Amino acid sequence: MLPILNAEQIKKIDSHTILKEPITSIDLMERAATNCYEKISKKIKNKNGVIHIFCGLGNNGGDGLVIAKKFLEEKRDVCIYKLYWGQKPSNDFELNEKRLVSIDVLIKVIESTSDFPKIKKNDIVIDAIWGIGLSRSIENFAADIIALINQSKALIISIDTPSGLPVTPNFEIDQETIVKANYTYTFHLPKLSFLLPQTGNYAGDFTIVPIGLDNDFIKEQKTDHFYIDKNYINEIIKKRQKFSHKGSYGHALIVAGSMGKIGAAVLAAKSCLKSGVGLLSVHTPECGYDILQKSVPEAMVIRDSGKSYIEDIIDLNRYSSIGIGPGIDQKDQTELLLSSMLDQYNKPIVIDADAINIISQNKDLINKIPKYSILSPHPGEFKRLVDDFERDMDRLESLRQFSINHSLYVILKGAHTAIACPNGKVLFNSTGNPGMATAGSGDVLTGIITSFLSQGYDSEDASVLSVYFHGLSGDISKEKVGELSLNASDLLSNISEAFKLF
Repeated sequence: MLPILNAEQIKKIDSHTILKEPITSIDLMERAATNCYEKISKKIKNKNGVIHIFCGLGNNGGDGLVIAKKFLEEKRDVCIYKLYWGQKPSNDFELNEKRLVSIDVLIKVIESTSDFPKIKKNDIVIDAIWGIGLSRSIENFAADIIALINQSKALIISIDTPSGLPVTPNFEIDQETIVKANYTYTFHLPKLSFLLPQTGNYAGDFTIVPIGLDNDFIKEQKTDHFYIDKNYINEIIKKRQKFSHKGSYGHALIVAGSMGKIGAAVLAAKSCLKSGVGLLSVHTPECGYDILQKSVPEAMVIRDSGKSYIEDIIDLNRYSSIGIGPGIDQKDQTELLLSSMLDQYNKPIVIDADAINIISQNKDLINKIPKYSILSPHPGEFKRLVDDFERDMDRLESLRQFSINHSLYVILKGAHTAIACPNGKVLFNSTGNPGMATAGSGDVLTGIITSFLSQGYDSEDASVLSVYFHGLSGDISKEKVGELSLNASDLLSNISEAFKLF
């Protein structure tokens, strides 16, 4: 996993790398900006408009000058601007500026909005105005220039972070003074602001660009926030043993469905089976029995005595994992069922959907949930479970504290799904796309989590693997059907394709 660090830690790592490697700061800038240029060049190779590069006078602007020089060497049509409001340039900016001036490259000075160039729809804007050192909202004419950049119809690319967006959104920011990038190429590590709802849209699609920082020193930095990457998934996923059998991978129980919502049970059951569980039983009301028998022949179906809703108290002793919630509704009978399950089962349980809403209405049930159980609310369900918050950082801290206080894992679903762990860590997912915001997607996730728990993974690894492969199946589905048409059945169809990549 990649640590998510604050601006001071990132600067400290830069300085440490310069001393240890050793490398000069100007050469580190050259390496970072060159790596960034190579990715941008591939992204815009089919666009032939003017490349407008807006530079502040700090090191972010210095990165912009290096990128400008690379595009000039490529014989692209480049216009370079430096925003001047009386500030002193950094040493590395000055050196890169001299290099360009020495080869007769014109750098236009922008001191007011009247100096702003005409930008056409087919042009590209590269934002290198302000990097990670932001400590307050951008003001004065620089803010006006950002507004003009945002108003242009051009493709906008930010270097390291969109100008005006702090690395960590821990102070009030004026959203009108942040560059709204289509793409952000960020150096070596993800930034927390990219992963939160109120600020993440400004970064657009972001790409992490390795720049050769000291990874051993990075690991020494303290943080509660981490980013799940493919390398970490490779570390924790287990390979099947030659002489294993279905009993080796557990017997899961999914408690799901009610009148009109049997589809939720079908989706959860199918995804559980697709994710490698050895045996699966599904407990459902009478109205769902025939549907499940026909739709999921690999599962053993237990018919409840309740016709429309689950009413029976269930014997849980023989199951290695349990998932409850998809489509069960919120009747008095289901509340009693959930309370009974929490009383008699002492291993982690996967709790989703209606089960979370029942707990939200009966907060005393929280203290009955077995330690290290996994809750997977969407933002609305989490709001009902705790309080609502205006700021992302407050919501994030509430998520973390809820997990710590109750010794539970909480998967807050959404873009870059966040997993709060009882040890205080919050892990952000790197897979998935907006097409997954569709009915049944959460039911699929519940089945996957229940499957991984059944196979013997601990709650943290089960959560991490589940959100990653759930998102990855969504990304594969997006490539096949697009975001707009993506549905939960597509996720099911492509879970196996996601697993095949490992």
